[in-house]
Amino acid sequence: MNHSTPSSTEIRAPSGTLPDAVRHAEPCLWLNPDRLAEVPAAMDACGQNISLHDTQAAASRFGRFAPLLARLFPELQASDGIIESPLTAADPLAPRLGLAPEQGRLWIKADHGLPVAGSIKARGGIHEVLEFAEALALREGLVTPGGDYRALAGPAARAVFARHQVAVGSTGNLGLSIGVAASALGFRAAVHMSADAKEWKKERLRQRGVEVVEHMGDYERAVAAGRAQAAADPFCHFVDDERSLSLLLGYSAAALRLQDQLREQGFAVDAEHPLFVYLPCGVGGAPAGIAFGLRQLLGPHVHCFFAEPVQSPCFLVQMAAPEGTHPSVYDIGLTNRTEADGLAVPRASLLAARLMRPLLSGVFTVRDDTLFEQLVQVLDATGERIEPSAAAGFGGPALLTGSESGRRWLQARGLEHSLPQATHLVWTTGGLFVPEAEHRGFEARGRALLAARR
Repeated sequence: MNHSTPSSTEIRAPSGTLPDAVRHAEPCLWLNPDRLAEVPAAMDACGQNISLHDTQAAASRFGRFAPLLARLFPELQASDGIIESPLTAADPLAPRLGLAPEQGRLWIKADHGLPVAGSIKARGGIHEVLEFAEALALREGLVTPGGDYRALAGPAARAVFARHQVAVGSTGNLGLSIGVAASALGFRAAVHMSADAKEWKKERLRQRGVEVVEHMGDYERAVAAGRAQAAADPFCHFVDDERSLSLLLGYSAAALRLQDQLREQGFAVDAEHPLFVYLPCGVGGAPAGIAFGLRQLLGPHVHCFFAEPVQSPCFLVQMAAPEGTHPSVYDIGLTNRTEADGLAVPRASLLAARLMRPLLSGVFTVRDDTLFEQLVQVLDATGERIEPSAAAGFGGPALLTGSESGRRWLQARGLEHSLPQATHLVWTTGGLFVPEAEHRGFEARGRALLAARR
C-alpha cells in the first residue's frame, strides 16, 4: 500500500485566479496556463535581458575560481575546486512515492550533499560572492583577466577584501553559503536572520567568524532590515535574495552540469524522452535560475514544477495573481509557518516570477507531515539524509501522473504515451550539515506519521 501520496485538489486556473485550495492550506497541483513550448533566446528579467550566454558566463566564473576554491576548501581538492552534486538513480524509492515503472524512472539531483555549504544555496550564493570579489580584484589590480585567481588567497587581496562587508538576509541555507564563502575570502560577513531560524545554523555561521544579526519577525523582515543597514554603508555588498540577478544566474549554471550528467547516463531529452524536474521553492531565485537554464538548454521537453508548503505557497500565489500585484501569503489568511524553514517565505521574488511566467509548468503544495514522511522514505530507500525543505519535491511525480488534472495535462501535451521513457528528477536542497540529533528528531516524527497511516 502506498502511504505517501497526499490527497490533493487538482487545479488548472487562469492567471489572476487563486485556487480555493491554496486559501484553505490544502495540497494542490496548479498548472501554468501561460507556459510556452518555445522560449526566446533572451528574456526580460525585470528590465534586464538575460540569455544562455549569461548562464555560460556564470559557469565560466566558477571555472576561473576553481583553483582558488580548492585551496580555500580542502573538501574541494578532489574535484579540483568544482562544487557539484551527483545525479543518482532512486528506483527503490519510486513505488513508495506512488510512481509506477510504466510512468518513468525516478532520479535525485543530490544538492543536499553539495560541499562547502551543504545545500543548493552553494550555487547562487557562492557565485554572487565570487562575482563581487572578482570585480573588486580586477578594479584593484589584484588579478588580471586570464590570470591565476589563487593570488586572491594572498595577504594583499585579503587586506582589500577585509575593508568590505558582504551581508545577506536568510532563513539559514543562503546565509550559510554567503557567510562561509565571504569569510573564507577575507570579507567581513553578516547574516540577517529571523529570531526563530534554526539555532544550529546560527551557531555554524558564528563558528566560521560570521556575524549573525537576529530580527524579530519572519524572513521578509530580516531581509528588509539587512537591506536597509547595507544601504547606509558604501563598503557593504548586500546579497538580495529577492532581486539578485547574480544569484539567479549562479543557480542557472547548474543546468549545464546536469546536461553533462544526463549525457553521461545515456539520457536523451526529447519528445519521446521527456524530463520532469521537481524543485523546492522559497522566495524563488534558486528554482527559477535552474528552470531558466534547463529550459534554455533543453527546450520544450523539460517540464519544471515548483514545490511549496501549504502555509507558504508564495510563488503559487504570485503566479496566480493579477499582473502588476505582489501579494503575500498573509494576505490570503495563511500563516507562513512551516517546518521547512528554507521555504518559509511570505512573498515571492518578482524577478523570479516574471522569468517563470512563460517557462514554468506548474506549482504544487505539500503538508508538513508529508515532508517528514517522505524524508524517512528517502532515508530508507536510498540512505540519503535530507532536511524537511529538501523533501518537498518528492510528492510531485505522483501528483503529476496520478491526479486527474495531471493526467489531463499530460494527455493534452501528448506526453502520456512517452511516460514509460520519462525521467522524473527530484532536486533536493539541504541536509549535509544537519546535526545528528536534529535529524533523529526528523526521522522519529516521520516514522510516527507513517505508522499512524497504516
